[in-house]
Amino acid sequence: MEIAQIKQKLNLSTVLHYYNLKPDKNLRLNCPFHEDKSPSLQVYYKTHTAYCFSSNCKTHGKSLDAIDFIMYKEHFDKLSGTIAKSEAIKKAIEILGGEATPQIIQPLQNPIKQATQPSISREQILLNLFTYFKNAIHNSPPAREYLQSRNLNPLKIEIGYNTGQFHHGARRDETLINNCVHVGLLYPWGINNKRPELQAYKPFAKYGICFPMRNKGNHITGLYFRSTVNDNNAKHYYLKESTGLYPKYPNEETEKLIICESIIDCASLLQIESIATNYTLLASYGTNRLNEEIQNAIKELPNLREIIFAYDNDEAGNKAVAKYTNELIANNVKKDSVNKNHLTISTLVLPCKDVNETLMAHNEDVFLQLLDERKKINVSETIIKNEVVYEEQNIQSSQNIFSFSSRLLSGEKESSVHNANTQQASPSGRLEGLPHKLTYTSDTATYLIKGGVDKVMSKLNVTLEIINTQLNESINKRRFKIDLYDTKQVEKTIQEANEYLQLHKSTLEKDIYTLTELLDTYRETLISIDLQSTTENETPIYQLTTLEKNKALELANDKNLIEKIKEKLTHTGIVGEEENKTFLFVIAVSHIQENPLNALIQGSSGSGKTNLLKGIYKIIPDENKKIYSRCSEKMLYNVPKYYFKNKLICFEDVDGLGEEAEYAWRELVSNGELISGVSYKDEKGNIGIKELTVYGPITSIACTTHGAIYADNMSRLFLIAIDESKEQTKKINEYQAKEAAGLIHKQEQKNNQNELKNFVRLLQPYNVHNPHATKLKLPEGIRDERRLYRLYLYFIDMITVLHQYQRNKTPQGKLIATKQDCQLAKDLLFECIMLKMDELDGSLRQFFERLKDYVTKQVPSPSGRAEGGVYEFTQKEIREILQIKKTSLSYYINQLMSFEYLQQVGSHINKGNRYKILYFDDYRKMREDVKEFLQKQLDVLID
Repeated sequence: MEIAQIKQKLNLSTVLHYYNLKPDKNLRLNCPFHEDKSPSLQVYYKTHTAYCFSSNCKTHGKSLDAIDFIMYKEHFDKLSGTIAKSEAIKKAIEILGGEATPQIIQPLQNPIKQATQPSISREQILLNLFTYFKNAIHNSPPAREYLQSRNLNPLKIEIGYNTGQFHHGARRDETLINNCVHVGLLYPWGINNKRPELQAYKPFAKYGICFPMRNKGNHITGLYFRSTVNDNNAKHYYLKESTGLYPKYPNEETEKLIICESIIDCASLLQIESIATNYTLLASYGTNRLNEEIQNAIKELPNLREIIFAYDNDEAGNKAVAKYTNELIANNVKKDSVNKNHLTISTLVLPCKDVNETLMAHNEDVFLQLLDERKKINVSETIIKNEVVYEEQNIQSSQNIFSFSSRLLSGEKESSVHNANTQQASPSGRLEGLPHKLTYTSDTATYLIKGGVDKVMSKLNVTLEIINTQLNESINKRRFKIDLYDTKQVEKTIQEANEYLQLHKSTLEKDIYTLTELLDTYRETLISIDLQSTTENETPIYQLTTLEKNKALELANDKNLIEKIKEKLTHTGIVGEEENKTFLFVIAVSHIQENPLNALIQGSSGSGKTNLLKGIYKIIPDENKKIYSRCSEKMLYNVPKYYFKNKLICFEDVDGLGEEAEYAWRELVSNGELISGVSYKDEKGNIGIKELTVYGPITSIACTTHGAIYADNMSRLFLIAIDESKEQTKKINEYQAKEAAGLIHKQEQKNNQNELKNFVRLLQPYNVHNPHATKLKLPEGIRDERRLYRLYLYFIDMITVLHQYQRNKTPQGKLIATKQDCQLAKDLLFECIMLKMDELDGSLRQFFERLKDYVTKQVPSPSGRAEGGVYEFTQKEIREILQIKKTSLSYYINQLMSFEYLQQVGSHINKGNRYKILYFDDYRKMREDVKEFLQKQLDVLID
């Protein structure tokens, strides 16, 4: 009997009758696959399937046919995939009254593409992907925000972030995909919407913070993910076949071992240097997860004197501590009856629910106090007294371990620390039909979008018809007018559909979420097609009047052009920042060139980054610039092809860009163009593919509080630091006072802005011949020397282009750079070069120099170094003296400690921490040496 024949003859009602299961009038029954007090298993006789809506059920998320139902009812699911199905089929034939012989049982055909043997070992695959995940942390604002919310520092612990993008676009590699499918990091999922000829894949634990689990050889053999987008359900993910310990196997010299309930709790303690140095840490993966591998690792520690439990401060945590105390002591007795008397078991009495929550609510020093005050557990009584209890608990522990291993093999994840399993949420599907009548079909319902969707991106208004395809009654559909972006409207719609159509709320939530995502993608595709098909007008050319042109020529021919520009910039309203504003003006004007320049303005929050950016933006011609406070993920892809070509693009806060928008920005800066493929449907419903190209090159200027993150990932970028000195603050305050008193002439500022605009309009793009290029070098020890050297030469070219009305040309029409151009470029670039040589970013360096000055003054000496290095200070003292916000100071202190410039020398729970400067670098001398090195090169140049 063929499998198809079995499925045709054996309907679900027969199977239910065989197991004496009778649905109620709503076709629901108590689920036989988990403890179920109220009916949660819905039977659909129309499709001969069943679905359990309880998240505690091991079948949750799966639509069960008759054979699947048998497989779970007979517990065949604990066997491997092929054997489980074969046994279920045998049982199905038995229910039908036939004989099950191996010759007539056909192997189950799996429609999912299987992975071939990987090209490298599992350990190497996991290492490669975890390395990618680690790098993704620094480029992903959502990951950084989540880590900050949990007080986790990626600079102190090994941690990654799964964006789910490692197999997309230009990164798509079939070998990589095959390897990831093999280990469970990817699994086939339909077809690629953009390229239907390709298999699509769904990433495991997308948007999850990632932690590595290591074996005895310190190789990564497992991965744990913590969802950053779901704090209620489906938040824990263990990669299938994961083994190993977190953070690693304990050292044989371990004397004191702290066991945490979760990996995040363990990571929280791991980043506290004094604890990581004096204790060994292990995570037990939950209250029922102190498995055999962990216990065996503990048994092999010959010098172990104390085990400290840092479990959650709740009933489950307390019970687990009592349980594992017996187990660990019993194991220790079997190993060495003498050593038992020397092993201490204790527990931390946490003031909050768990370790991580305690870290978020208190200073790190609280854990030092908690360790000092830890509660010892009385284990002096003989183990014989607890022998029976121990054996029962050991059996239960083995069952838990088996259940846990089964979920790992099946790719399922742990939904909570209390052993509740759920299937990973897998929103998928596709829209079908014509633009005026779109259809999305799920397992239980059909959703019709009548009249299409509007193209106003701030809302998603639709006319929605929901049809319960499993309901046999005459009234099985209901219509709604709804904005899918409005949470209240969505909740109301779900409530009504639940009442009138008998659809489960969780199913509706999942379906409407998926539908919204599909409609978003569909609408973006429509808009991009419309933009591509419309006629792209040329950028309007501003016609200078005779008076405007003469004034612009007068400026262009000024012998002190750069100084004149600096003066006019001041008169436009840009306060202070003398070198930075002139430098940024040169960068902004480079948009006319074939090789434009880009800059990133770095400074602490509230330091004036955006004001400086807008000041420069105002003096660039309106037809050649764009500025964005934010932009959507795909906005940069969906503009007309020449929309950004040779334009200045400004981002007020690049930290707020989404991951995909940030990637598009980097591509435009680095490669000068964006190429993307999109699918669409014509009026007849045929699917087509269009290639959209957005052309550069562009000049971009953006603001950030974390300059190094972006500078290290972009090949054409200058980093400048905002002046955060007291002198600059004084200038700003004086300007604001004059402005409030009406002493600032706004019309004069506007006139200067227009004069600079017209000067830029007068300039033409040129190629430059620099006869001095071979004699110009950068200092040794500079970071990214290759990139910076190229930028250095481009910047000299740009200085020459600004002086195009004063420079000679080669017979080929190239402008000839002069010694003066090289000198001006060096003077303006000097601070950028210093930032590249310094491991501290601009804001951090300015703070550290102020801190050194203050500390040195407290202990006067001829050198000012040795005595200053022993002066101890507190954060409160520095906050008051240097007038720095608490959050900023805390960030600076932590950063300097991570770079080993500062050292914490003492702490008190009430009086705070004390610090001293560990490394007095001679930054001023380094500046003088670099300046001298660059100047000597220029002094010998001859025009």
